[in-house]
Amino acid sequence: MNYFNTQLYKALSQGHSLDEIIRQEIEITVNHLLKTELTEFLDYERYDPIGYNSGNSRNGSYSRRFESKYGEIQVEIPRDRNGEFTQQTIPAYKRRSDDLETTILQLYSKGITTSEIADLMEKMYGHAYTPQTISNITQAVEEHVEAFHKRRLNKRYVVVFCDATYLNVRRDSVSKEALHVLAGITQEGIKEVIDYRIFPQESSENYRDMLLDIQSRGAQEILLFVSDGLTGFKDACTEVYPQAMHQSCWVHVQRNIARLVRAKDRKEILDLLKPVYQASNQLEAEEALSHFNLQVSHRYPKVVKLLNQNQSLFSFMLFPKSIQRSLYTTNFLEGMNKQLKRQTKRKEQFPNEAALDRFVCNQMMEYNQRFSRRIHKGFDLVQTEIAEMFENQYES
Repeated sequence: MNYFNTQLYKALSQGHSLDEIIRQEIEITVNHLLKTELTEFLDYERYDPIGYNSGNSRNGSYSRRFESKYGEIQVEIPRDRNGEFTQQTIPAYKRRSDDLETTILQLYSKGITTSEIADLMEKMYGHAYTPQTISNITQAVEEHVEAFHKRRLNKRYVVVFCDATYLNVRRDSVSKEALHVLAGITQEGIKEVIDYRIFPQESSENYRDMLLDIQSRGAQEILLFVSDGLTGFKDACTEVYPQAMHQSCWVHVQRNIARLVRAKDRKEILDLLKPVYQASNQLEAEEALSHFNLQVSHRYPKVVKLLNQNQSLFSFMLFPKSIQRSLYTTNFLEGMNKQLKRQTKRKEQFPNEAALDRFVCNQMMEYNQRFSRRIHKGFDLVQTEIAEMFENQYES
């Protein structure tokens, strides 16, 4: 049982009011969401060295008071130094929370079952709501989930990142299942969760089915796929999108190399590798790779073999310089998955796949809404070059 549920049952057993407990939980959650929004906007975690000299940074916060059903909550709205960040968690100038039906919808979208909501509503308001009544209200959420999986997609994506993360779900017993996520950046530079699916295990065949589905929904042209080292993934991509290129995530490449060397040598080996993926162009990168191989082949021949067998190391270098940093790792998607897992910690398991699907859909829709009008770093400078790449790759 998680901490929030423990506090609820403790208050009920002692005859205390639930309002203050729920008010505190709302305050904690809203402030956490606001910090998460700024992290996603800046594209780096607090104190992460990647943020040094990035051109923008955190710049404190300002306070707002917000009236909820359970009392006043204090929120700290973060700011960025450039004044470009606009939070979406609390509507501008709004001082009061939504009505009962909206509260039910929000609970349902977070993965809470209709029986749990009915029980909670009765304890909160002293009035019984049957699971069927709650189910009727929450039908809108189910429709949103279905609409998300069937919506029409953009024709062109510069890059599609593919990764899976494991979440607890119950099917008779509780076990971790693989949430497969496809997220991309459009030709205009807008980040978007394209689709997600839940499968018992991660596999290239699952991704192949997902790619066929998004292709049927309008995603006709993709320049680059970025993924970890999942066996068969590159073949699955090129089978559905034969003109597309594939890039191996350099973070995963480094992790695989680290597993092949002694702990005392890891920093040295990984430092020697940096000039390879940080080179100015593909020719310099290939020369740096040859130099790296000469330096480590006598000690770690398996590392050299691993790199030589990988034919997808330098695809990102065929793109304009200003966006290359966004294309050689799946960090963008891994960061989003990490935030998703943080949110799921509040609910230790989902009672069924449908509950997990509702929860994930809610998170993905909120993500897409937040970034729907933000051009990813560097993409506004290379619109002409990107258009030419699509023409050369798909219309030649």
